[in-house]
Amino acid sequence: MSGINPIIPGFAPDPSVVRVGEWFFLVNSTFHMFPGLPIYASQDLVNWKHIGNALHRQSQMSLKKSDTKLYPQEDTGEVLLATGGLYAPTIRYHGGIYYVICTNIVHPAEGAPDVSENFILSTKDIWANSWSDPVYFEFQGIDPSLLFDDDGKVYVHGSAAPGPFTKINLFEVDLATGKKLSDERTIWGGTGGIYPEGPHMYKRNGWYYLLISEGGTHDNHMITMARSQDIWGPYEPCPQNPILTARGTGEYIQYTGHCEAFQDQDGNWWGACLGVRKDAKGRFIMGRETFLTSGNWNGDWLSLDLVKSNIETLSSREKLSDLPQIDKPGLDILYIRDADFRRYRFDSHKNGDVTLIASKTDLSAPEESPTFMGKRQRRLCGQSLVDITLSDIAVSADVNVGLACYKDEHRYLRIFYDGSDSTVVFEVVNNAKKISQTKRTAITLSQNTGLSFKLQYTEDQYEALFRVGGKSGNPEWSLLETVDTLILTGPDFVGPVIGVFAVAETDAEVHCTSLVFDEPLAQKPH
Repeated sequence: MSGINPIIPGFAPDPSVVRVGEWFFLVNSTFHMFPGLPIYASQDLVNWKHIGNALHRQSQMSLKKSDTKLYPQEDTGEVLLATGGLYAPTIRYHGGIYYVICTNIVHPAEGAPDVSENFILSTKDIWANSWSDPVYFEFQGIDPSLLFDDDGKVYVHGSAAPGPFTKINLFEVDLATGKKLSDERTIWGGTGGIYPEGPHMYKRNGWYYLLISEGGTHDNHMITMARSQDIWGPYEPCPQNPILTARGTGEYIQYTGHCEAFQDQDGNWWGACLGVRKDAKGRFIMGRETFLTSGNWNGDWLSLDLVKSNIETLSSREKLSDLPQIDKPGLDILYIRDADFRRYRFDSHKNGDVTLIASKTDLSAPEESPTFMGKRQRRLCGQSLVDITLSDIAVSADVNVGLACYKDEHRYLRIFYDGSDSTVVFEVVNNAKKISQTKRTAITLSQNTGLSFKLQYTEDQYEALFRVGGKSGNPEWSLLETVDTLILTGPDFVGPVIGVFAVAETDAEVHCTSLVFDEPLAQKPH
């Protein structure tokens, strides 16, 4: 078995893995996107299938207060974009039940501190995509994990607030009710790096091993380890700390951390961690992805190998792994926060066709959900496209409709039709970098006239293209704008989602056909 990286490409941070028999199950963070907490399954750690989402009913939880806050960083001059919502889940299996434990970070009114809603979801059938309502438990922090001890006790360990000098705290819990069964105690503060977080605990040969992340989730990210023969401590740090980091190296895979250690069916040890593919100019447009690395126990301590991509040439990076398969159509469709599903009508007879009912909410809204549906950008080099037809109302309305690459309300680029002046518009917004650019070209559009949009992307650039009249009317694409992917790159938590959107003061309808997400490039970029 060999690691092919990234094993989950695109918007796939904070991986947690559990093995049950011959199957590995993996979950990632999703922050402000719904459905949340995707569940992937694999038998070989290379070929993965998206089988469900642990947060798949809006009645389970609201994500409305998951807006993105901007925090200038004094040391780098950059702006950190901290998105609320679903942080760092852990997946575990015990007694015939699968558990996902997670934090929903709620951003309340301006100036008020964040609220940590910590909760547990469960299911007896992970393949059925039917998870329980959340069981909440009291914990002022993030990144909770679970340990099922040999004596039947269950412990939660997490990163206790406030940051950046958080501590790893521990307490016993009743999973059925969320009730604390012990006092909450600090068991380790890490080795001195900021934001000790993402803890996972494993029991081996009578020792409790604690694996955590430190240094923040970007340049200084690292994995450290400590152990104790008493679950409450004291914990002695590993002499070889950090046991995994890419800081100070010239590796293409950077920011490695937030790691889950586990064994395969043959007893081999592995680490699943987040990382970014960062080129020489600082681009890491795909955001934090899930990578695999091998591990070994050298005596009393685990060591993890430096995370590598198999082939370093740009043309080969696209061939590193197959994209995750989808167990059922629609599992991988994403919406922003608390979507109004009355604004989406899917044609059950035509795969990929959808009618959007425009809303007044635009992509820049911090809490409300715009009419937008998309999928994670999985390919480093790919294209997404759509053919649209506007209804009578939409043609005469001031409707904006098109194709967008969205990260959060502060950062997106899009190509769209603006009904107010019958133009095709390219727009890019990055409030963290104080960027706001537009480019327009006039077109003539009448009822039932086809209009197509396409976004092409490589590691270093986005291209926005359009054509009027559809394939039959005008098969040639017109290039409206090209921008460097650095324009959307920066220290953040999320990744790119590409989708269609519709904005208007009226309930204008837009028919989207031939909707293609993230397919291989049909031609070389211009």
